[in-house]
Amino acid sequence: MDIAFVSEFAAGRRYFRYVDTRVDEPRIAVGQSMPLSEGYCIRVVEGSLPELITDTARHPEARALPETSQFRIGAHMGVPIRLASGRIYGSFCCISHAPKPGLDDRDLAMLRAFADLTALQIERESELADSRATKIERVRGAISRGLIGTVYQPIYALAENRLTGFECLSRFGGEDARTPDLWFAEAAEVGLGPELEMAAIRIALRALPALPPDLRLALNVSPETILTGALSELLAGAPAERIELEITEHAHVADYDALSRELGPLRARGLQLAVDDAGAGYASLRHILLLAPDLIKLDVSLTRDIDTDPARRAMASALIGFAGETRSAIIAEGVETPGELEALRALGVGRAQGYHLGRPMALTDAVALAKTRR
Repeated sequence: MDIAFVSEFAAGRRYFRYVDTRVDEPRIAVGQSMPLSEGYCIRVVEGSLPELITDTARHPEARALPETSQFRIGAHMGVPIRLASGRIYGSFCCISHAPKPGLDDRDLAMLRAFADLTALQIERESELADSRATKIERVRGAISRGLIGTVYQPIYALAENRLTGFECLSRFGGEDARTPDLWFAEAAEVGLGPELEMAAIRIALRALPALPPDLRLALNVSPETILTGALSELLAGAPAERIELEITEHAHVADYDALSRELGPLRARGLQLAVDDAGAGYASLRHILLLAPDLIKLDVSLTRDIDTDPARRAMASALIGFAGETRSAIIAEGVETPGELEALRALGVGRAQGYHLGRPMALTDAVALAKTRR
């Protein structure tokens, strides 16, 4: 056969969704459509034409159809594509420019098998499209309905036990009580990662005028969002010297040079760049080497039990030494016990955060803390 295609029936037309051909000018192309009433397909489905015609010249109705001469149909096989619901999606057809007297029921059975497989694939694609649409609606709904909130976790300078700022952590309201990482992962999956991140950052930045001017806000952001330019635009009028941007260990960086160029003007204005989750994996070390961050945040996997685990203490000490050599500052995350805090202080860690020092809190509580604990 010279041409095979899958057509979809919709709104009284036949749309060619997939086309395979071995001729140079098939006269059928993906995306092309024509009135459903003009072709073989609907007649095969309705039963006025047989599914197998080995020679159209010997079939009066087929011979009379304009499509026969338009597409040079000498032989035709076509079967309906029936979905699990029973709905006819369209048809799977094959055309030969010359008669094919050797075609028989075995060939037709093979075509029906292909049609069944096509129906399964179409249903899978439809399910994926529906799932994607649902996720897009959910993410954009969270933005438009104001379901994004921010809590603020205090960060302290250990030597003076002095509050230096807060890390901004997103929280989501509404009926879909999921953790923030799932929200951001879903947004990234459907191409809305930067849109959701920027919405969260705008909300977090509302804290700046409410807090004393010497306190900083740490914002989590992906390289993808930075490279859109939207963040630079948003921060154009903000006090960059009060902002820290955290790039996580898990964030993929495709082009470190482009990322550095985008961040350059912001860092020149005083913004500090942090690599988050240092020690959690190879990616964080690569970020540190290629981005030369101002801050390195020790991952909780190193902080946990650092007072009793020599291996963790040795690894943290190595990163602290590296930071000193490269003029980066260290912030320890996930400090939950007095012992961990003292061990970090003894190692020379400059700043830390964690439940032992302060849990994430509402902005009103952060403002109150800033007034009483500085």
